[in-house]
Amino acid sequence: MRILVIEDEEAIADAIATKLRTLKYEVDTSFDGEDGLYKATSNIYDLIILDIMLPKMNGLEILKEIKESNINAKVIILTAKSQLDDKLKCFDTGADDYVTKPFHIEELMARVNVQLKRNGFGKVKDVLEYSDLSLNMRTSTLTCKLTNESINIPYREFLLLEYFMNNKEQIISKEQIYDKVWGIDADYESNNLEAYLSFLRKKIKIIGSKVSIKAVRNLGYKIEG
Repeated sequence: MRILVIEDEEAIADAIATKLRTLKYEVDTSFDGEDGLYKATSNIYDLIILDIMLPKMNGLEILKEIKESNINAKVIILTAKSQLDDKLKCFDTGADDYVTKPFHIEELMARVNVQLKRNGFGKVKDVLEYSDLSLNMRTSTLTCKLTNESINIPYREFLLLEYFMNNKEQIISKEQIYDKVWGIDADYESNNLEAYLSFLRKKIKIIGSKVSIKAVRNLGYKIEG
């Protein structure tokens, strides 16, 4: 799962990002409102942690744009404003949760996990399933339920497969995959995706699964089973 932290105090943003990464989340950061809005509306994030007081564009404007653009991400507001009117304004605009500064990092992590429906503090859902495939989220082990054969999946291939399995039989563009798996600011070679998909397809075949990841001409890729 990928999270965006929009916070102009870089020390706070970095502390949040570091803690989230220890809990196996993919994290991007943004330090001003314009860049934050650009990233937020890419629709690659599962959750956005959003400060209100930001340079160039305030968090409430970003929140409004997120909701008007039908972005699916959950939004947790992070702000020094603690008045009831401020909280109600954020909830009325579409915020899912509201945390006031100063805050305990453990509380913020717990709220993140609740919004993403993880099974308890810091715990990832144990297994992701599609067709005859079963992906163990803790051990990165992929199993075919038909053959009972298993294989370990390296990190980047794991993220790819997780993304496909969470978007069953939907066409996903190359740009969406790069942004979601590598990150919106990441540098990547043009053939990276094809190489990783080839590795992943071979592993799926090795364990005897009937699942395939197919290229859809001029559109992207989809998983079928």
